[in-house]
Amino acid sequence: MTIPAPTFDSLELGAVIAKADLAITRGDLVRYAGASGDMNPIHFNDAAAEAAGLPGVLAHGMFTAGLALQPVVDWVGDPTWIVSYETRFTRPVLVDGSTGATLTISAKVARLDPETSTARIDLTVSCGAQNVLGKSQAHVRFTA
Repeated sequence: MTIPAPTFDSLELGAVIAKADLAITRGDLVRYAGASGDMNPIHFNDAAAEAAGLPGVLAHGMFTAGLALQPVVDWVGDPTWIVSYETRFTRPVLVDGSTGATLTISAKVARLDPETSTARIDLTVSCGAQNVLGKSQAHVRFTA
């Protein structure tokens, strides 16, 4: 069953349009390192992270940012509708070797522009009790 894409006219300010808990494993970090070319060992090796003065292995910032946007992409159904995305990295995501980490993401409608059929979606992204991204915003242009 295909879920129809949301329409601009169906949106309400303040409405939560997506929520997700996304697990991150060390294996995910290794795969992302290979795909992105960012082979810095602090992203997959405990000894390297410790030698760099870090509390543990950290998820890549861009991997974290990409994961955070995924629930919005899933909701809208067409990634080309996302015309911009911005975020600030506020805290690192520590990925434990055995338990991994979980990103908790909530996305809500923060602004509507009827002239351009564009919505600003604000994302809250946390790991444990700490926000790990700040000022995360996606701008979505509705074509229908």
